[in-house]
Amino acid sequence: MLLAELEIFHSRPIAPTRRIAIGRAWLPASEDGTGPGFGGLLLGGVCARFGPQLSGDLLGEVVQLVHELGQHRPVAQPRLRHRLQQDRVGLTRSRQRLYGSRTGSDDEFSCEFDSSRATPSQLVLGAAYAAGQAAPLRRDEALRAVRRGLSWRGEVGPALFAYLLSGRSAPRPARAIADPVGWALETLGLDREIEMPAEAAVRRGFREALRAAHPDLGAAEAEAADRIAELSEARRILLTL
Repeated sequence: MLLAELEIFHSRPIAPTRRIAIGRAWLPASEDGTGPGFGGLLLGGVCARFGPQLSGDLLGEVVQLVHELGQHRPVAQPRLRHRLQQDRVGLTRSRQRLYGSRTGSDDEFSCEFDSSRATPSQLVLGAAYAAGQAAPLRRDEALRAVRRGLSWRGEVGPALFAYLLSGRSAPRPARAIADPVGWALETLGLDREIEMPAEAAVRRGFREALRAAHPDLGAAEAEAADRIAELSEARRILLTL
């Protein structure tokens, strides 16, 4: 049974002008608003499938985009060299779907990815923008599913869906509340004893820490999404001083 569907319109990979638009986005949220819902499972699945194909720098840009979308404010364009637009004329459509079935008392999910005419960047961007366009009360859970999907390394299967549905989230450390700047510097591996680092140093520290946080470099899969959220928060603190 079809549970969720997302249409991503995009320019051809060889086109000189790179554009992206969101089409049909049937992304049901959970009934109580406390979980990803079927829509979040699809968005997380898309990011888990295509996120690992992005370079470290592009992945960092996506994480930054997701953070900005969560701030509920206009997002500067272009991102990952693609400009978001409403018009779909001349763009190619790629459709992503989530299916479900019930075996006994358990639900089983599977994704159908349409990637033959799209790049990983276009599909991940589409998932992130679709999450950002969710209704205000559902947006945070949708973006959280995207972040978790980006952190995943492994098959898009039962283990991923269980992770997306688990609801686990690392609490913000007490030190981050009492001394946010000191916590942010330490989190990004920056020297606290010197003057406040320049923006370039903050971004460099974030990229380096982000690479180390991913499972393909030895980090634990179940902890990667929370670590990425922690790094994003540390960068936000330092860049808004």
